[in-house]
Amino acid sequence: MQDFVRVNYAQSGESQTSNEMGMRAMQARVFQNRHSQYLLVKAPPASGKSRALMFIGLDKLENQGIRKVIVAVPERSIGSSFKNTNLTEHGFFRDWQVEDEWNLCKAGVANGKVQSFLSFMDSDDEILVCTHSTLRFAFDEIIATKGIGAFDDCLLAIDEFHHVSADATSKLGELVRLLIQADNAHLVAMTGSYFRGDATPVLRPEDEEKFNRVSYTYYEQLNGYTHLKTLGIGYHFYRGRYIDAINEILDPAKKTIVHIPHVGAAAALGNKYDETDRIIDHLGDILGQQDPVTGFYRVQTKSGAVIKVADLVTEDGREKVIEGLRTIEKREDLDVIIALGMAKEGFDWIWCEHALTIGYKGSLTEVIQIIGRTTRDAPGKEHAQFTNLIAEPDATQDRVTDAVNNMLKAIAASLLMEQVLAPNFKFKTHKGDDEIDGSRPDVDVSTTGDGPEIAIKGFKEPSSDRVKQIIESDIADLTAAIFQNEDVLRAAMNPDEIAPEVVNQVFIPKVIEQKYKDLTEEEIEEIRQHVVANAVFTNTNDEIDDEEAKTKKNLGFVRIAEKFINLDDLDIDLIDSINPFQLAYEVMSKSVDAAVLSRIHQTITAKKIAMSKEEAEVLYPRIKKFHAEHGREPDLASQNPMEKRMAEALAWIREAKRKKKAAEMAAGLNNA
Repeated sequence: MQDFVRVNYAQSGESQTSNEMGMRAMQARVFQNRHSQYLLVKAPPASGKSRALMFIGLDKLENQGIRKVIVAVPERSIGSSFKNTNLTEHGFFRDWQVEDEWNLCKAGVANGKVQSFLSFMDSDDEILVCTHSTLRFAFDEIIATKGIGAFDDCLLAIDEFHHVSADATSKLGELVRLLIQADNAHLVAMTGSYFRGDATPVLRPEDEEKFNRVSYTYYEQLNGYTHLKTLGIGYHFYRGRYIDAINEILDPAKKTIVHIPHVGAAAALGNKYDETDRIIDHLGDILGQQDPVTGFYRVQTKSGAVIKVADLVTEDGREKVIEGLRTIEKREDLDVIIALGMAKEGFDWIWCEHALTIGYKGSLTEVIQIIGRTTRDAPGKEHAQFTNLIAEPDATQDRVTDAVNNMLKAIAASLLMEQVLAPNFKFKTHKGDDEIDGSRPDVDVSTTGDGPEIAIKGFKEPSSDRVKQIIESDIADLTAAIFQNEDVLRAAMNPDEIAPEVVNQVFIPKVIEQKYKDLTEEEIEEIRQHVVANAVFTNTNDEIDDEEAKTKKNLGFVRIAEKFINLDDLDIDLIDSINPFQLAYEVMSKSVDAAVLSRIHQTITAKKIAMSKEEAEVLYPRIKKFHAEHGREPDLASQNPMEKRMAEALAWIREAKRKKKAAEMAAGLNNA
């Protein structure tokens, strides 16, 4: 099977090397910020965020006057990441110890999870692990009976912090805001999601400014592995049913997580149990009953090998399977997991080498999280792969190829912890009635030093400072949240069933209202108009006539790739070939290695930094001297401010040279 993108790594082992306190590179970087009251840690899966939190939490308990550490995870299966851990044997001053009664992620909590949480707050014990849901319900109960002061001098660590925006109806974001307003608790927010709209969208800018941020890129992590050499990503398109195409992709010999689509998804066949059975049938023949301890199936493959399969789709027996997954220690303990809505973010199976996902994913965050299931470093695992099996879009092959290229660039940017969202336009009310453009009589476009400024007849301008602040600071985050909203995604998948007016006038205002609960109806409408206008003007190439729209049934992948993220400013073509697959095709990219990732990083950085020609020229001799002394270029991720600025200057210089060369080539063509 070929890869959509293949990334090669240096295998330096640096990201796995521990210092004298037992901390890996990312953990040491976080620990340097241990005195922060509010800390946001953005780091990829397998980089060691869980243990970094242990180091921070124990230091706050021991040295900073914190009396309790509360860790909240999105689902129970992730709670095992915070199990008892011996840290003193590696040089730290204290072990991480969670009493069984305070690990509320385990099955069968005696007194109920919320009641146990309340008991913990009244006890002298220091550490508790629970789910986001338990935290929310217990928080409400405590606030109602004891007030916000009950959390004074407590550290709340929220794992997978982007969940404060994933569920717009949840109270997790409100909980965080209340704690910040009280200003007597400490917060550690951890996430492997790389877009601002996913990391801290529920926080107002004045709250976000209170957080110290620590970033550690996917590339930094993977480049320092000992065993893992390459990461491959493939997009495969099929016709008919996915269950017939999966046979060419699912290899029983690979340690694999298969994520089947939700029942209501376009790719689903209507019966998740039947789909699970068919996948197991492809793998081989079941031998006997499920294992009485782990709940795993033993399956004999066509080659005669016996593999172990975990079924997380079927509710009956699922608890036993979840507990069985907690016991995995060796490579031979498990071979394949079949899941639906589980085994994604935070799920830790280091031996996994292939994540096979059916159906396109509208959230780039989710794609990166799934990729992270495969990128743990483990002995004998040299290659990790993510494969997305998608129904062939009803679009031209050229359009699909462009969408794939954009998605590839988006993934590459995310691997580098970069945010690249659609560019923002400025909108104002159109004052005149004269036609500006025969096709758009109510629109006037002008260019200012800050970019395009667009006047629209009847457009509502901000009526309050609050609305103005949201439009100026949050429009990219809000747009990302809207494009990931379940109703909006459903409308994109079913354009014939859900009218655009419903999206514009019902779904979008609902997201805005849930995200900003303090706005009036008039303010919501003002923001809605800005969001819709921005979406229209950043996607002007996505116009199709009414007749064509009636025939397009499956543009979901293309629309998400085109609308969710705009990377046209990255002048990089990563498409290599288009090959037959089933009755459709697969779009393959050129090999993406360390040099290409570095070039993408520099290109993105060059477009964001404020740098004058004079400063770049002054820094260039220092850059040359740095290279001569260290044998490498300055690092954009360096914690040393001067080295980072030199790296930014080098990126600026290279981008300036690229633009100059492109302009010269264009001038030559015009003169030819």
